[in-house]
Amino acid sequence: MKKACLYLFMLSFLLFHTGCDMQMNENKKPMSETIGEKEIKLESDRLNAEVLWALGRIGEVAVSPDKTKVLFSVTYYSIEQNKGNTGLYVLNLSTGNQKQITHTPQGEYNPRWRPDGKKIGFLSSESGSMQLWEMNPDGTGRVKVSDFAGGLDCFEYAPDQKKVLFTSQVKLKQSTSDIYPDLPLASGRINHDLMYRHWDQWVDTYSHVFVAEYNGVSLKNPIDIMKNEPWESPLRPFGGAEQINWSPDSKSIVYSSRKKEGKAYATSTNADIFQYDLESGITKNLTEGMMGYDLAAVFSPDGSKMAWESMERDGYEADKIRLMIRDMATGKISDLTSDFDQNVSGLAWSDDGSKIYFTSNYHALDQLYSLHLADGKITKLTTGKHSYTAVYPAGDNLIATRMSMSMPIEIYSVDEASGQQVQVSFINKNILDQLNMGATEERWIKTSDGKEMLTWVIYPPDFDPTKKYPTILYCQGGPQSTVSQFWSYRWNFQMMAANDYIIVAPNRRGLPGFGQEWNEQISGDYGGQNMRDYLSAIDALAKEPFVDEDRLGAVGASYGGFSIFWLAGHHNNRFKAFIAHDGMFNLEAQYLETEEMWFVNWDLGGPFWDKDNPVVKWSYANSPHKFVQNWNTPIMVVHSELDYRIVASQGMQAFNAAVLQGIPAEYLYFPDENHWVLKPQNGILWQRRFFNWLDQWLK
Repeated sequence: MKKACLYLFMLSFLLFHTGCDMQMNENKKPMSETIGEKEIKLESDRLNAEVLWALGRIGEVAVSPDKTKVLFSVTYYSIEQNKGNTGLYVLNLSTGNQKQITHTPQGEYNPRWRPDGKKIGFLSSESGSMQLWEMNPDGTGRVKVSDFAGGLDCFEYAPDQKKVLFTSQVKLKQSTSDIYPDLPLASGRINHDLMYRHWDQWVDTYSHVFVAEYNGVSLKNPIDIMKNEPWESPLRPFGGAEQINWSPDSKSIVYSSRKKEGKAYATSTNADIFQYDLESGITKNLTEGMMGYDLAAVFSPDGSKMAWESMERDGYEADKIRLMIRDMATGKISDLTSDFDQNVSGLAWSDDGSKIYFTSNYHALDQLYSLHLADGKITKLTTGKHSYTAVYPAGDNLIATRMSMSMPIEIYSVDEASGQQVQVSFINKNILDQLNMGATEERWIKTSDGKEMLTWVIYPPDFDPTKKYPTILYCQGGPQSTVSQFWSYRWNFQMMAANDYIIVAPNRRGLPGFGQEWNEQISGDYGGQNMRDYLSAIDALAKEPFVDEDRLGAVGASYGGFSIFWLAGHHNNRFKAFIAHDGMFNLEAQYLETEEMWFVNWDLGGPFWDKDNPVVKWSYANSPHKFVQNWNTPIMVVHSELDYRIVASQGMQAFNAAVLQGIPAEYLYFPDENHWVLKPQNGILWQRRFFNWLDQWLK
């Protein structure tokens, strides 16, 4: 599951974005634990880490060609086995019947309906490597379709069902043993340029797009349409199958790629959309001259137009995501959201090609929208305290995936005309019905510069306003990702609330959903207004009679971890405990240790040796390591060895600085995790130490 396309599938439930304390037995497990659809009886109505890892996690969703059924994947985890397994389900939209159709130890991924609706295609490693398999819609008749030596990462059927595109890893670089065959056991790596590793993997291979003939029973004559090119599609580390698509006439393939190498690749976000013509073998750049990310192209049903998600500026990974459209006959490109001060995501055409559906975040809520091509009118289709993650047209209704701070992702049917939203999948109903969730409240708090800031407040279950509660300030990562109504499998607000903490989660400066000006303010201002926003939020809540201002803590990961390190040197004794996960501590070291150079160049202003740049001066002057002499508060530091975005030495430096000054500290280190904690037992360990630390200093 570490391949590029499958990575995004995994990330869909791990990024959105685990904690403890209910009546447990000595082994810290629920009374009876089973994996899959079987019932689980809980000993308490409070959420804990073991229960969190028992929840099913919905992944990819596909609507059948006749719009009557929904195919989707669900991953369950075994704590004992320390791994997950993904199975496929089919939901009948007319009857509401939901059935699991696969039950294999190796799992099934990347589920797709064959265009005629008679078969379901999927990837499985039953034969030793990931290959394409097919079965009947009821799960019977399972047969292997491909036998490609390199294995498949993801695939898509051609609309005419005569071909299949897929991606596979291609080795283009010489390894040490290739250069020196007499040293087969040498472990050294030889590098001469940047981007030799990315996120959590060394760059030894490239994901290429292949196309093969399909005769209904097997794949034949695969062709690498990116042959010998030293770049990849989809884009690592998180790009998936959404970045590669067929044209409706099955005559061409469009894919996203950043066709740069080395330093140029590491400093640029200029990814383009390329069209490969199957007959001529010619590849054409459809977004040449557009300098930012251009991703996830989708054709209108008649093939006359192509829509995609586009950022304007090179090097800025959090630029506004625009909805662009290209007339395929004339080549004219138009920005359909120039007056829409929000991002767009997950584009899907209506069946008649008159509208484009998408999700967008506004004021920390992700809703469904439609754009009518005739007049450019954008309509918000849903309301409510939740966040939609994807949308799929399905006849008279829309099928969409939705989550909130109180519920993991489930599938909903949405009536476009009325906005009525009906839950149609119930993967976790058995567990959720037994849990007592805390209330979530939206507050608008005035910042130090007179702005209004949306802040979520999450209360413990059975909240008693006459009591005083220890309270946690949650600092968001990203740095530019909204504190929306998300369900996390690590930073889970209901988990924190179940441990009798109040959580304060501000949408501080530098988060989307509040206009581009609010979002962009953070760039070049690390340690500035966004930190004052955090203090405004916690100071406002500390005035409430139910908040114990003598028992305040602050926690966060990534940029949130940086925030904790910075606050530790500037909080003026507000907080009694800190937890920082994967945070930047020494910005000068961070500049030369990270792999995605475009990020530090944009956000910090450039290298620390550029002494004449005022943004650079401000950024590095506000590096947390320059204020450790002010530290006086117990701090827990968490970091992982496979985090190449913010390397483990950043956390080590912070921990060492605390210990050398006699400050109570704990360092939780994972040698086999990346920027997240993905393994079940590591996740539970994380939760136990997280609450052990907070309980030690705040209770």
